[in-house]
Amino acid sequence: MTSHDPNDEPRPYASPVCYAHEFEQPPMTNGETIALLNTLLEGERAGAQGLNDLAKTCRDPSLAELLRDVARDEGRYCVMLRSHVKRLGGTPTDATGVFYEKLMAREGLAEQLRLLDRGQSAVVKMIDAALPRVADAMLRDDFVEMRETHLRNIARCAAVAV
Repeated sequence: MTSHDPNDEPRPYASPVCYAHEFEQPPMTNGETIALLNTLLEGERAGAQGLNDLAKTCRDPSLAELLRDVARDEGRYCVMLRSHVKRLGGTPTDATGVFYEKLMAREGLAEQLRLLDRGQSAVVKMIDAALPRVADAMLRDDFVEMRETHLRNIARCAAVAV
């Protein structure tokens, strides 16, 4: 593109047109936020329940303790997500996500840990997609913490996956 100076001599613009505004995303509506929170809540509940069940049958005491630790994190996030749903005027779901059945249907602990890794990674991706649209500072802070905890737990579980 060019610009004209007073002598009608064409000259190039100093910088290209900025398209950043085209990538901005509007904040999530209250309804969208509550729906996301409830989706995450179902998944965290399924993860907590599945991890506790796996820990009960695990023969390796240190691995069983790791599974219980991760289950506690999942349970803690269930409480956090329910709290945000209520704070935003929604009704928290009591459903358990389908992840639980999928986890329990896997043959062998190694396969279950691989599925757990994919589930934890899916939560991280959902949070990453949502964060640019989360206007609520309290929820944003909790999502950032939840994301970091999930990444840490992915690494912890991957270190022991057979």
